[in-house]
Amino acid sequence: MDLEQAMEKNPHMREYIESFMGSGGVKPSFHGGLTEDMASLKRVNMIYPVGDPIFIHVFDDEVGRQYQVVQPRLTDDEEEKLIIVRDQILELAPMNSTMDVTVDLEDRIEKLFKKVTYPVEMRPSFIDKLRGRKVSISKEQERRMLYALKRDLVRGGLIEPLLKDPYLEDIHAVGLRNISVVHKVFGMVRTNLKFRSERELDLYVRGTAERMGRPVTDSRPIVDGALPDGSRMNIIYSEDVSKGGASFTIRKFFEKPPTMPQLVKWGTFSAKMSGYLWLCLEYGMSLFVSGETASGKTTTLNAMLSFINFKKKIYSAEDTPEVVVPHEVWQRLITRETVFDEAKVELFDLVKTALRSRPDYIIVGEVRGKEGSAAFQAMQTGHAVISTFHASSVAKMIQRFTGDPINVPIRFIDNMNLALFQEIIYKEGRILRRCSAIEEIIKYSKEKGGILTRTIFEWDPIRDQHYFTGMYNSYILEHKIAPKMGLEFSKDIYTELDRRERVIRNMVDNGVVGYEEVNEVFRAYSERGMEGIPKELRG
Repeated sequence: MDLEQAMEKNPHMREYIESFMGSGGVKPSFHGGLTEDMASLKRVNMIYPVGDPIFIHVFDDEVGRQYQVVQPRLTDDEEEKLIIVRDQILELAPMNSTMDVTVDLEDRIEKLFKKVTYPVEMRPSFIDKLRGRKVSISKEQERRMLYALKRDLVRGGLIEPLLKDPYLEDIHAVGLRNISVVHKVFGMVRTNLKFRSERELDLYVRGTAERMGRPVTDSRPIVDGALPDGSRMNIIYSEDVSKGGASFTIRKFFEKPPTMPQLVKWGTFSAKMSGYLWLCLEYGMSLFVSGETASGKTTTLNAMLSFINFKKKIYSAEDTPEVVVPHEVWQRLITRETVFDEAKVELFDLVKTALRSRPDYIIVGEVRGKEGSAAFQAMQTGHAVISTFHASSVAKMIQRFTGDPINVPIRFIDNMNLALFQEIIYKEGRILRRCSAIEEIIKYSKEKGGILTRTIFEWDPIRDQHYFTGMYNSYILEHKIAPKMGLEFSKDIYTELDRRERVIRNMVDNGVVGYEEVNEVFRAYSERGMEGIPKELRG
């Protein structure tokens, strides 16, 4: 599809382009998809589709970079008609509840819409005129009004176009200001969408919170939850707390998260780091992925899970479902919030429950409180644990673990084997995420009064390169994994590391980075070892 075809199929698109050019704008280029190198463009003026009939126009003007949603728009007259139509549909809906449950909800709305409207060229019946019920509409009005109805009643409402845009990471709304987004290619940009009234914002926020099962009120103004597509949403409701008005942030969810070869391709990790983590997770090491908010901790955690043997049993415990496990034997546990304390199910409870099922790996979505103590108890009893954490260095991580409210005794910290640290950086308008270091936790030293650690990988921000500083000096590889592999000479482990690095690099070079194909490779490896990996990837 090119721009002319898009305008031919979508009249609202033609209207928008003509209006844009009429106000002095240059005709934009049309792109079916975006690429990373577009971030380096000095001037941007492009349109891309996110699913009919929605298009996104990103362009630069004298104010700055703009993000315009192009979608069917209603006139004032159509808005008034839509209110009448919506009220009648909601009135009729309960009487049509016996309709076939297999019928899609959007199809039901369309059928009810036709019941309460009639074509403008037809005359209403005497009964309809007497009741003043049916609304006369043109074919073009029907198209626009149906889109608005389905968007507001079934889909994501005002922010539906933003939820559909695959290039967005975050959506941020504060009061009645224009909604801002974090774009994977173009960084932080302001959109042309905003709530028109406090009532509209209030209805949206409260309705969304209830659908997430986390009702928000003045007495409980801050909630976290998950949208139907898995995206994570944080709401701040009360004006006492959020002075700019009710606000929310949505972190977009990947149904099929990026893989480790994809992260290597993006530069988050090096191929050798990936091979190292492959060895660690295959042989049951426990690790924490740590870093600031939005540094990609959960993305990294999800990507690493393919390295765990596919015959293993995995349990995950989370407040908000974000972990995606490709293994067949996976038990997903989610906390439950309620006004009754005795009915609450907290993360601590889930971790304790997981222990009773004797899983090979326990994944804790994010450690913030006493569940951290339970996670270390799990490691002490031989269960491998993976989790995310907020800390910028290994020293600060240990301080947080040993202080309130987690309170893990410092002599227990060496039950954790590894700590990964991630950073988010902005370079030439682009968002980059990098694993800045991998630290090995060696042991507790009573003499030195603390934990001995060793930096095994570190990132040079000037050259944007990762360096392996643990060659012939890795405690985890030589003293933990080499014995499990039955290696007579522990230094031989580095030959195995090189072999796995080569496999990862070949996967990147051959474009084997998609979720399904990457897991197919590691599923075959779990069955037959290196022989299960295609020859072209073994090198």
